[in-house]
Amino acid sequence: MKTWLPPLAALAAVLASLGQAQELEAPDDMPLGLTAAQKKVYVVPVREDIMPPILYVIRRGVKEAMSAEADCLILDMETNGGRVDITEEIFDIIGKFKGETVTYVNKDAYSAGAFIAVATEKIYMAPQSVIGAAAPIMMSPTGGVSEMPSTMEVKMNSAIRAKIRTQAEKNGYAVDVIEAMVDKTKKLERDGKIICEEGDILTLTNLEAEAKYGEAQTRLLSSGTVESIDALIIELGYGGSQRVDVAPLGVEALGTWINAISPILLLIGIIGLYIEFKTAGFGVFGAVGIAALVLYFFGGYVSGLAGIEWVGIFLVGVALVAVELFLLPGTIFIGLIGVVCIFVALIMGMTDMYPNMPWFPAGDGNGNSVPQIEGIHFALPDFSRPIRDLLIALALSVPIIWALAKYLPQTALFAAFTSSAASGVESVAAVAAELESRLGQAGTSTTPLNPGGKVMFGDALCNVITQGEMIAAGTPVKVIGHRGSDLLVIEV
Repeated sequence: MKTWLPPLAALAAVLASLGQAQELEAPDDMPLGLTAAQKKVYVVPVREDIMPPILYVIRRGVKEAMSAEADCLILDMETNGGRVDITEEIFDIIGKFKGETVTYVNKDAYSAGAFIAVATEKIYMAPQSVIGAAAPIMMSPTGGVSEMPSTMEVKMNSAIRAKIRTQAEKNGYAVDVIEAMVDKTKKLERDGKIICEEGDILTLTNLEAEAKYGEAQTRLLSSGTVESIDALIIELGYGGSQRVDVAPLGVEALGTWINAISPILLLIGIIGLYIEFKTAGFGVFGAVGIAALVLYFFGGYVSGLAGIEWVGIFLVGVALVAVELFLLPGTIFIGLIGVVCIFVALIMGMTDMYPNMPWFPAGDGNGNSVPQIEGIHFALPDFSRPIRDLLIALALSVPIIWALAKYLPQTALFAAFTSSAASGVESVAAVAAELESRLGQAGTSTTPLNPGGKVMFGDALCNVITQGEMIAAGTPVKVIGHRGSDLLVIEV
């Protein structure tokens, strides 16, 4: 007999089980509508302190879930807390997701972690996990925790309570439970039992958080204890659904640094490309400018802002400007489109946009354009920061470019750079000599001069520029000087 058949059958069974590793067993009470296989559950890890890198991971995960039209978003949480301002941004991000939102306290959810958990519709906890201890603290300049003045503590508690109260009421959590995690002057009591004494900050274990109180047997905070994310997915009724784990890129901390210096990167990029367009060949200035702008776009991508597709639009814009300057001077239209592409890409590359979400509120069905009361159904992108960074870079670049255009060509360093960068082209000295030799020469414009264009001098086609006037093609002109590498001409 063929003895290899049983091992082969066993191998096939193993491979089949591996192929179904992400397909969880569906319960009998699967929600109607989409089939289990059509549903999607996105799991976003929330690890370490709530700082900008965590914000970037959550923002990117929510956008991916929105783009995929996921049914459920789970925050897999293990954190000691972090910055309140970052927490507020995360509130807004979570609120944009239209599906079900759940926090799974995998181990600890202290401070800002507890706040974020309350921003989701349900909280589940792992065995022996803890949530709470959300009182604000003040960091010392050396990085440790310092004592907060009493007046500041009162103001901070008041502000935090107001913000977290909104999230708790929206998602159906008991406000007094959340306040007891923040304010040590609050006492928490249920059914005659003191859960948290005045002077203490509330911290709950998984069993304490899921305990039931009152005639309605309402759970204190948590919806229950589950062993794992897979078990939670089944508990939520998404068994058999597609699970997608959002993995951190590992460079989120770099994004924080890049965003801090984005105006400087823009400035370096603008100046580098300007010098490159004014010199022969491709050299160090162009390389530095492109590297700075690539880093700028990379920062936006890492931060979970706009996608990397804006790099392509930027490069298209640069190419169109190059065509205008070197191939079809004087057309204006091509260069204008290129400039628009460049500016749009630079702004959108750092703009926070959400997929499948209109910029403005939808109508109410009666022809009235009003925002919905329940939930968030629109989100106008915030262009303020990228526009601010771009304006700063442009304002600084104008005097720098003017100075460079006036003095840099006269320096030995510029000559050395351009001579070494230009492969197979004339040196700076040779180019300057040629420009001087054409002083007083007459020629005929072959393109409109608006004010730049091309003129034929004998057998040589040269780049020229006027003093501002527009000159039609086929017009006799004369060289009266030069500006940079362009001949300066007037109509004769």
